[in-house]
Amino acid sequence: MSQQPSVVLATASYDHTIRFWEAKSGRCYRTIQYPESQVNRLEITPDKRYLAAAGNPHIRLFDVNSNSPQPVMSYDSHTNNVMAVGFQCDGNWMYSGSEDGTVKIWDLRAPGCQREYESRAAVNTVVLHPNQTELISGDQNGNIRVWDLTANACSCELVPEVDTAVRSLTVMWDGSLVVAANNRGTCYVWRLLRGTQAHEGYILKCLLSPELCEPNRYLATASSDHTVKIWNVDGFTLEKTLVGFKINLVGMLFRTPALGLGLCFSVMVFLITASSDSTASIWPTVRKLKSTRATKKQLCVVLSTMGRNLHAEHGTIPHSWFPFTL
Repeated sequence: MSQQPSVVLATASYDHTIRFWEAKSGRCYRTIQYPESQVNRLEITPDKRYLAAAGNPHIRLFDVNSNSPQPVMSYDSHTNNVMAVGFQCDGNWMYSGSEDGTVKIWDLRAPGCQREYESRAAVNTVVLHPNQTELISGDQNGNIRVWDLTANACSCELVPEVDTAVRSLTVMWDGSLVVAANNRGTCYVWRLLRGTQAHEGYILKCLLSPELCEPNRYLATASSDHTVKIWNVDGFTLEKTLVGFKINLVGMLFRTPALGLGLCFSVMVFLITASSDSTASIWPTVRKLKSTRATKKQLCVVLSTMGRNLHAEHGTIPHSWFPFTL
C-alpha cells in the first residue's frame, strides 16, 4: 500500500461514492463505492482509524488506512435517513440521529443499538456536549432537546421558533455557548439569550471556534444565500462576509495548516468549503486559493492533516466533515 498523503480531503456525494483527495494537489487517490444511498454525513473515530458514513438508513464504518472498498462494520437499526453521527471522546460509543425521529447510542464494543430516544420529529442534527454526558438534538419541528445520558432521559426542551426546522447545532469547546441555526436564517445563542438575524436565507451550518483561538471567540455561518459570515461571539458583531459561491455552500472548516490550529484569523488561516456546485475549495481567509472538482453534488468533507485534531460540520441535509490525523 502506498504512503498516505500528509493532508487528505475526503468527500461523499449523491453519486454514491466516497473519495479521498490529496489536498495539496487535488488528486483523487481512493474511491469507495456506496451504492445503497447518498451519504449524508462523514465522521472519523477518535483513534483516526475508521470513517463513519451515514446514509439511508445505514451507518457504515470504513478503514481509513485500507484500500478495501468494503465496510468493516454496519449499523442498521434506523429506518430512514441518518442525518447525524459522532463519537464519544474515547471512542467507546457512537451516537446518531435520523429522520425516523430517533437518537441512538451504539456501543462499538458490542453489537446492536444500546439506547434509543424518541424525538417525535425528523432529527436533523445531534451534537455531544463536551462533558460527554449529554446529547443535544435539533429536529424538523423546531425542537431542541438535551438528553441526559446519566439519567437516561430528556432533561431540557427548547423551541426557539415553532415549526421552524433546526438545521444545525454547535457547542463551544468549554460548554459555555450553544448555538442553534434554523431554516429562517436565525442563530439562537444560549447564555446570550437572544436571536441574531445572521442571513437572509436559511442557514445550512454553523461552527464555533475551538479552544486554541482563545481569548477570541468566533462563529461561522453558511447560508442558502451563498455566503459565509464570520461573527465575533462577544457582542455578535459581523467580522467578515465571504461571497462568490455559485450554488448552496454545504460545508466549511477554518484551518491553520502549518500549526494544525482552528478558527482563528491570521494570514495563515484557510477556509475549506464544500458546495453543491460539485467543488471542494480551499480559501485563504477571503480570496479563493485552490478548488478541486469532485462529484455530482458535494455532501460531506473530511480534512486530515499532521498535527492537532479539529472539528467541523456542514450540510444542506445536515451533513458533516471532520478532520483527522493520519
